[in-house]
Amino acid sequence: MDHGVWIDKYKFDDAERRFHEHLVTPPKGQSTRRIVQDIEKARKHIQNSLAGKASAGEQHGDVTVRLSNVEKENQELRITVTDLQKSLSCLEKRLMIIEGNSKNIQGSQTSQHSPRTCTVEIPKENGGADSSDSIDLFGSDEEEEDDAETKRVREERLKQYQEKKSKKAGVVAKSSIVLDVKPWDDETDMANVEEVVRSVKMDGLLWGASKLVPIGYGIKKLQIQCVVEDDKVGVDILEEEITKFEDLVQSVDVAAFNKI
Repeated sequence: MDHGVWIDKYKFDDAERRFHEHLVTPPKGQSTRRIVQDIEKARKHIQNSLAGKASAGEQHGDVTVRLSNVEKENQELRITVTDLQKSLSCLEKRLMIIEGNSKNIQGSQTSQHSPRTCTVEIPKENGGADSSDSIDLFGSDEEEEDDAETKRVREERLKQYQEKKSKKAGVVAKSSIVLDVKPWDDETDMANVEEVVRSVKMDGLLWGASKLVPIGYGIKKLQIQCVVEDDKVGVDILEEEITKFEDLVQSVDVAAFNKI
């Protein structure tokens, strides 16, 4: 500094400027890294955008396929409904024909059992008064013979009808029964129990399938199915016959009962 003049002041100003620029300006390596990061972010953003467009296209394709499937199913349902309507109309026509035939059969049976009418033919006169005397104008003798013949024919037909009706087998009422046969303890041989149960034989009794059902504490019960004719076999009689084997059978219960 000469005579109050700072000759080297510009040097200090340059040094201060460079110092502040150094503080503000980031290093060269950090600037490059930031640019690379920005490029990576932009690349990921572009990839995500492309993936979103692709998924949207796939969803649109799925909706189109589903819509076509729904239209196809709707068409098939319409065809099925049309076929069902045709089948129903055919069944209605057949039912009408069957009802008409049954009415015709009933009418023919009524006409068969109705009394027959007899016609009497009067022979023509060959001329002369003698021939007219031999003719029964009222036909009393022939009417009596025809009435007797008609009555006989009617009685024969009624007899045949009764015989035919008696020969027809009536509907046999049957029932399906499931029995639970319980032993005394777990040491009872269930094979012997089933054997003695099936040894019960009656007219109108038919044994079916069987199985062993656990009760508890190692004890099993025999569940057996049978078909009986209601007029011949009763449940009480069946239970009494089975419980006679008291050494093996403790009790018999009806698990299921259905009419056939």
